[in-house]
Amino acid sequence: MEKERILKNKHTDDLIDHYWGTISYLTSLIKASELKAGLILSFYGILLNFIYQSTENFSDKLSNDTFLYILIALWVACTAASIFFCVRCFIPKIEGKFTRNMFFFKDIISKFGDIKEFSKTFFAMSKDEDTLFEQLGEQIFIISKISHWKFRNVKRAISLLAIGLIILFFTGIYHFIFILT
Repeated sequence: MEKERILKNKHTDDLIDHYWGTISYLTSLIKASELKAGLILSFYGILLNFIYQSTENFSDKLSNDTFLYILIALWVACTAASIFFCVRCFIPKIEGKFTRNMFFFKDIISKFGDIKEFSKTFFAMSKDEDTLFEQLGEQIFIISKISHWKFRNVKRAISLLAIGLIILFFTGIYHFIFILT
């Protein structure tokens, strides 16, 4: 009987570590998506600074070439959309359409009463393994949704960055060929 209880407690400990490890992993994915978005924005800052400094040399050589202006407009549109998705990644995403959860900061302060009531409810819930794992599982689901949303924005930003760089490359080639002829 005692050995059975020790094994059950060991399994519960492993489950708790598994759930919290999953939450930690998902939280690190959210941080990684925001880091990637920040790196993309930094790259744009360097690129736009370089383009701004270079335009002084080329502004007198620009002609009324409609195709060149279309390429520039396409590049600006891709760049603006990419920056939009990067900034969108930094916007806090809160999933509040679910049942109250003891591990969600907004629910803690708004749905469980004052500090004493929350503390008692949290302690009681922590002793009830089924409720504890249900609450942790719900939180894992919600954090996964947030992570997915942020990475979808980063993926869009990277795709638009790549398209924009291709357009910029062809714009540069077209401009230099046009100047040389």
